[in-house]
Amino acid sequence: MEQKLSQLVERLNAAFGERLVSAVLYGSAAMGDWHEKRSDLNVLCVLDRLTPEELAHSEAVFRWWREQGNPPPLLLTAEEVQNSTDCFPMEFRDMQEHRRILYGTDVIKDLTVDNCFYRAEVEHELRAKQIRLRQKGAELLHNPERLLTLLTDSISTFCVLARHALVLSGNPPQWTKKEIVAALERTTGRSFSAVNEILSLRASEKGKPAAAAAVSLFAAYLSETEALVRFVDALER
Repeated sequence: MEQKLSQLVERLNAAFGERLVSAVLYGSAAMGDWHEKRSDLNVLCVLDRLTPEELAHSEAVFRWWREQGNPPPLLLTAEEVQNSTDCFPMEFRDMQEHRRILYGTDVIKDLTVDNCFYRAEVEHELRAKQIRLRQKGAELLHNPERLLTLLTDSISTFCVLARHALVLSGNPPQWTKKEIVAALERTTGRSFSAVNEILSLRASEKGKPAAAAAVSLFAAYLSETEALVRFVDALER
C-alpha cells in the first residue's frame, strides 16, 4: 500500500507540477479498516485549476491507478472543495475525521458541514441503495453465487451509511465494520445478523452457504436494510 501511494504521488507531481495543491488519502485505508484484497485506496486530488489540459495530463496516471485495482482519484479544484460540502457532506465529514495528507496542504481541516445537508444525503443514499439492492437482487435469485457477490460487494456501503446514521442520532462515530454493526444493534435494539454473516463471508471466515441459504440471507439483508432506512427516517429533521 505504501509503495503504491508513493508512486501515485510521484506520478501526480510529474503530471501536474505546481498545479497540484494537495493529495489526500481517505476511506478505509485512512481509518485503519483496509483489507488488501477487498478494499480500495481512495485519494482526493486537488488542483488549482481544472481544464481539458489537466484532464489530458491525468489520463496516464488515472489509467495506471485503475490498473492497480483502485478507483480513479477524486479530482477537484481547491475552490470546488470549499464549495462542495453541501453536495458531499458524508464524504467530507469522513475526511475530517480520518485522512492522511500524502502531499501539499490540508484542504479539509477548516471545512464546515451543515447537518441539514448531511441528513438529507444519508437518507437519499440509503434509499437509493435499497432500490438498487432490490433491482439487482431480483435478477440474481436464480444464481446464488452471483447473489452472494452482490451482498459482499454492497456490505461496505451499508456500513458506511450505518455509521453516518449513528452519528446523526447522536452516537459517537465507529470506524471498523464490526464496531459499526454492534453500535447499530445497541442503538436500534434489534439484531443485524444477516449483516454480520455477510461480513464474515466477505472476510472468508466461513464457507459459502447453499443456494437456498443464499436467497434466505438476501431476504434477511433486505429486511435489515429497510430497518436502517426506517431508523434514519424517524430521526429529527
